[in-house]
Amino acid sequence: MVIDSRDKMTRFGFTRQEISWILYDVGNSAFVLVIMTTLMPIFFKEIAASQMPEATSTAYWGFANSGAALILALLAPVLGTFADYQGKKIRFFTTFLVIGLFFNLLLPFIGAGDWLLCLLFYISARVGWSGANLFYDAFIVDVTTPDRMDRISAHGYAWGYIGGVIPFVVVIGLIMSAPAASSNGLPADATRIGFLIVAAWWLIFSIPIIRNVRQRHFIAPVDHPVSAGLRRLWRTFKNIRAHKQSFLFLIAYFFYIDGVDTIIVMSAAYGRDLGFGIGQLIGVILFIQIIAFPFALLYGRLAFRFSPKAMLLAGIAVYFVITLLAFFLPDIADQQNRVMVFWLIAFLVGSSMGGIQAISRSFFARLIPPECSAEFFGFYNVFGKFAAITGPFLMGFVGMLTGHSRWGVLSILLLFVVGALLLMKVDAPDGFPAPSPDRISQD
Repeated sequence: MVIDSRDKMTRFGFTRQEISWILYDVGNSAFVLVIMTTLMPIFFKEIAASQMPEATSTAYWGFANSGAALILALLAPVLGTFADYQGKKIRFFTTFLVIGLFFNLLLPFIGAGDWLLCLLFYISARVGWSGANLFYDAFIVDVTTPDRMDRISAHGYAWGYIGGVIPFVVVIGLIMSAPAASSNGLPADATRIGFLIVAAWWLIFSIPIIRNVRQRHFIAPVDHPVSAGLRRLWRTFKNIRAHKQSFLFLIAYFFYIDGVDTIIVMSAAYGRDLGFGIGQLIGVILFIQIIAFPFALLYGRLAFRFSPKAMLLAGIAVYFVITLLAFFLPDIADQQNRVMVFWLIAFLVGSSMGGIQAISRSFFARLIPPECSAEFFGFYNVFGKFAAITGPFLMGFVGMLTGHSRWGVLSILLLFVVGALLLMKVDAPDGFPAPSPDRISQD
């Protein structure tokens, strides 16, 4: 094995490649926390779609998240196949990173009533973020070894949560100090500056992965990579039985991550429908980020002790409880008790959100051939993105049909049950499967 300075262990217990990979999660988490989870849903409902009924604007927000997920879901398998050739993974990663940053920078130009333009810019920025994450996830087989994957994946999510808190606190401080800020209103100008802060933070922490991470496993070069890539993609589809465990896991992942993603992207909008003020929602989301840091690391340690599969099932069980509590929340008449239950839900979300995502990524990485990581993570993203389509759409549709978002929350409960039942049938992996004949590795 050829070792350069990027592979040597530093005094922090990680290689430079591992640190660079983890740092990207610190950068892109600002987009997730500030744009996707906190400010953008409220900015859309309070400013861009201020004239819409509450249930309708919540539904449109759900449809927008579904549309962004659909776009990448259609592109992911093909892009992943092409990216497995030497040197291509970082190029695709950088391209989608630029797309995400560009449309993030356009968000400050949204004005009052520009709900359609707001959704178009948001969808484009989210497609860029999601596309970059596809190749970021696929890099995990290049930056570390199978026995360290649970730990490295967990550290990515954990430090991402803490790293995302820093720009979040800066942006929220800016908003709260603005003259127009109130418990039930959002100052537009301060929010727009917050969007720019997110883009700057995301860009800065993207530099290490671009400079230091290299594609260790890749497919042998060919004369016609496009046609060869499409043939390889078709061959993978035809030989699903040869990858039975990875595809069985993907089906299980589709169901349970659907519920997880829906709770993440729809929680702020649902909280507004229940009458919680912006200050309360911001405090809860910050609390979740802080709680998620130690619990994501804990999931990584417990996965080594009890097995990744056991920890995934434990996380699904927690989300089952979260969904039931969220459904019954509107029935609590006493406001103080309602607030207490809302904070309990936040604690439960923080305790399992990062762990279930991190262990899912590392669990799947050990089920696939490392030289085909981008292709298989393309499928991983397809299942994840199609799950992200159905959950918010289902919640939005049921909410519009019934006139209350709580029934949409209840509709995602079945997804956790089905996901857990399918996951129980997946055999736990110890390492990578045998490499394909056309593999090239720099090990």
